[in-house]
Amino acid sequence: MQRRLLLAMGLLLAAIASPPALSTDALRQTLAQATCSAMHAAAASVPGDGPMLLPSYPDLPPGSVRALENVAFVYDNALAGIALTACGDQAQARRIANALLLAASHDPTFNDGRLRNAYRAGSIGSGKVELPGYWQSQGNYWSQDPYQVGTATGNAAWAALLMLTVYDSTHDKRYLDGAISQLRWIQAHTLGSAPPAYEGGLFGYDNAQRQQHWKATEHNLDVYAAATWAGRYTRDAALAQQAKTAGDFVKSMWDPEQRRFLVGTLDDGRTLSRDKSGLDAQVWPLLAFNPHPVEWNQVWSWVESQHRSGDGYGYRRHPDGVWTEGTAQVATALLASGKPVPDTLWRLLLAQRSAGGMLYATPQARIATDFAIGPTSTYADFFYYHQPHLGATAWTALAAKGWNPLTGQAINPTEQAR
Repeated sequence: MQRRLLLAMGLLLAAIASPPALSTDALRQTLAQATCSAMHAAAASVPGDGPMLLPSYPDLPPGSVRALENVAFVYDNALAGIALTACGDQAQARRIANALLLAASHDPTFNDGRLRNAYRAGSIGSGKVELPGYWQSQGNYWSQDPYQVGTATGNAAWAALLMLTVYDSTHDKRYLDGAISQLRWIQAHTLGSAPPAYEGGLFGYDNAQRQQHWKATEHNLDVYAAATWAGRYTRDAALAQQAKTAGDFVKSMWDPEQRRFLVGTLDDGRTLSRDKSGLDAQVWPLLAFNPHPVEWNQVWSWVESQHRSGDGYGYRRHPDGVWTEGTAQVATALLASGKPVPDTLWRLLLAQRSAGGMLYATPQARIATDFAIGPTSTYADFFYYHQPHLGATAWTALAAKGWNPLTGQAINPTEQAR
């Protein structure tokens, strides 16, 4: 019996390690099984059925990157909850959503319903969601990351998207109310003018938080997607206006000459950022807007010429390596656009599977984004590393399952990988 089990496991590992002989459907199904299994295992590793958050980087070597150890980024966990739903595990998705509901209502400093960018990963047994941090023995102080304890507009919007996903499967009004609460916080704290759109959010420690006045295409399309979705249930005029404000900004970022989306504005909230390009800002509009202007389909030429990296795609313009998460985003957007996903792309994603099951954020040692983590950065210090990553695994599961996280719907139900 043990020998047969070992043989079966060996065959599965061989299929994952050497996928060239697999058909397109088999590749996609193998990838769906691998990533859904990794998501199930990560969720099941947190005992019980109570609220919990998953570490964004679950297999960091001890002491390697202390600021990321046992840290659960809200964006990654929102993605994980949506991916678990796409994988058929609604119960574990609810655990993550319940943790975010608790975090928003039990902040250690503020009582305005905000979510931080990150929390401490693990089971939440006391009804209190801890902020990340660690004791710094050199200097004897508690160290926190100013980005992690801040609130980014896009992250709050993704938390709303998770809550709406869970509301769709449960019809429990707590999740709809939780989503609307995050959208109201965004409206109250990040709306900027000239042009009207939602700014970056808050950065820094509780006693010195700074408003970030830049406006991102990606953040605003997140807000558009969440407000549009919530508005379908409420017929709330304020949500309709919020969706229009965010959506109009995204539409205004389309550059018809270069046939691509600008990433947003500079720090003054007015001057357009034309030099940089982010892959997510190029492909997410094709997922969030349904239908979208026909000319937006021309963005694929920009994606191929500016973001291609081998068989995959990189974060920045002229990338220095593959961004696994972004490559999965391209696959999802191709499906949503009715375009075939090349077998080479599915194989590339499958090849990123680590020994623990999660996918590496990049096959390279490190890739750059051309963006800074926050206003205190002295250079573009936002990188992705060759570490197993919850967000990369979740986006790949969504691509393989054919699930649009910005609308909560299957893209091709009849072809969806099982």
